[in-house]
Amino acid sequence: MDSEPAPYLMRGSSRRTTKQVKRLKKKESKNKSKLREYVEAVIIAVALALIIRGVVVQAFKIPSGSMIPTLLIGDHILVNKFIYGLEVPFSDNRFLIFRAPKRGDIIVFSFPGNEKIEECTSMGNNISSRISRAWKTNNPMQLFTSDCRDFIKRVIAVGGDTVEIKEKVVHINGRPLSEPYKVHSDSGVMPEDMGARDNFGPLKVPYNKFFVMGDNRDNSHDSRFWGLVGMDEIKGSAFIIYWSWDDMGGFLEKVRWGRIGKILD
Repeated sequence: MDSEPAPYLMRGSSRRTTKQVKRLKKKESKNKSKLREYVEAVIIAVALALIIRGVVVQAFKIPSGSMIPTLLIGDHILVNKFIYGLEVPFSDNRFLIFRAPKRGDIIVFSFPGNEKIEECTSMGNNISSRISRAWKTNNPMQLFTSDCRDFIKRVIAVGGDTVEIKEKVVHINGRPLSEPYKVHSDSGVMPEDMGARDNFGPLKVPYNKFFVMGDNRDNSHDSRFWGLVGMDEIKGSAFIIYWSWDDMGGFLEKVRWGRIGKILD
């Protein structure tokens, strides 16, 4: 008699266990659904960020003083990436061109020496390198990093121009160029046989090539030393300073409030 209720208790226990399992499965399904939503949201956000960064606008930080006084070390700028046209993937062609780079433009471009780095030789190689690093390090922020170097300089001469520098004075097509933005930290003139800093050319710039220089003339590594910039190497035109930080400033002076929002020209 004592052992008869056992089958009933087992059946009841079985029914309760089945309900619990169903609830657990339902809860797990909800958790997986939420996780999938989070993953999808992150993927979409990363994809949009990459598209905006690659096509519309990109942020850069100024690491050196070659563009002083126009740009200071610690300035953060935005670059218009579509003004010179959108690049056709895996080619040197562009479409929807608003205008070509002109004298006086401040441009960001891929340093010509990047061609020696495999990651920098094509968009496909660059993307695959970013994905590979992110996968190996389990760090999605690696999608936004690259070993390719970007420079920022001012366009001095365009295709068809003949550029020559005589004792620090730039001449374009035989005439001195008005440059209110430039500065010279060294009043002395370096002889021509000692380098191209103060005396250069004449050189006729080929079509689709640009001669660029830093505004801080005596402290800039530019076209005088490593050559011309090709249209296919130009990433865009710098147009505004959105943030400026002075590492050397005092605690209350690190933010250069007066530079924030400055339009570049």
